[in-house]
Amino acid sequence: MLFIDGKKYDLGERNFQNLEQVFSTVMEDGALENRIVTDVLVNDEPFTEIYPHQAEDIEMSEVESVEIRTMAVNDMAVEITRELYKVVTIMSEGGKRVAELFRQADDAEALETYQDLLDVTRNFLQMVGLLRNEYSLKDHVQYADAAEELSGLFTEMSDVLENEDWILLADLLEYEFLPAVEKWKKVIAQLREDIRAYRKK
Repeated sequence: MLFIDGKKYDLGERNFQNLEQVFSTVMEDGALENRIVTDVLVNDEPFTEIYPHQAEDIEMSEVESVEIRTMAVNDMAVEITRELYKVVTIMSEGGKRVAELFRQADDAEALETYQDLLDVTRNFLQMVGLLRNEYSLKDHVQYADAAEELSGLFTEMSDVLENEDWILLADLLEYEFLPAVEKWKKVIAQLREDIRAYRKK
């Protein structure tokens, strides 16, 4: 018995030996087109593959029910913008923390946390860029300005890092990085509106 988003899905008279064949058929049938799978339940228990193609090892004789829960790609994009909004707060808190550690002369901890902050910021910018390419049809001045400011700031901070001027780096984080990060809240709000407008087409 297969359900997709609460509705029974007819697999016809096909005989499946394992769970992987069921998943492959659903994909081939196009049942999940423009949708992202959020949850899979097998016999009412959450199912996640621990290793690739684990579903091949699950025989259909052991399976009573399969439920696939999905979300439209565009809805997922809106959800991602909500998460990105939280990431801005994390970046802001991270910037404060690194500046604080440098001022306390806890350089090793500060540098480690600074590296984490760079990774989070890089991933954040990458995700915003991907969503913007996919959904945002307008050239927002705020996006261009915010991206340019952050890029310039990272170049400057990189030079300061090489000179090991920790106090200057703390100043840059506190007085320039934090205000620059705050500007992204408006950019994300605009992006969310663009995705919603795209969804209504």
